Amino acid sequence: MSSKLMEYFNKSPRIGTLSTAGKDGKVDSAVFGSPHMIDEKTVVIGLGKNRTLANLQENPYAVFLIMEPGETITDWKGVRVYLKRTDLATSGPLLDGLKSQLARVAGEAAANMMDAAVKFEIIEIRPLIDMGQGWEQSI
Repeated sequence: MSSKLMEYFNKSPRIGTLSTAGKDGKVDSAVFGSPHMIDEKTVVIGLGKNRTLANLQENPYAVFLIMEPGETITDWKGVRVYLKRTDLATSGPLLDGLKSQLARVAGEAAANMMDAAVKFEIIEIRPLIDMGQGWEQSI
């Protein structure tokens, strides 16, 4: 993995979708702007009590998709980052750190809505549109 992905993943502002599934196989996709790469193989996100959190408690796998429109579909940029949950904290230093960061950016009210912090390992990276190109060509 490269610092190019980390730079692209963490650029602001940006939003993407985080897709998860519960143990029953039902899929959920939610819009997030908060996932953050803390190093070249780790992503963290803060969550409220929602479907995403419930799914991640049952199934550790997720995909974060970032996309930017282009003039034509082949000009669109983006990346699909496949993730595996390695930690899910409802208290402690990981959650406290994310709440503190959010409070500085969005205020105490927003930070108080965060119920969990999730840490993921990046397990695969794929381009937004896979036409046999490498992911680096898609961002």
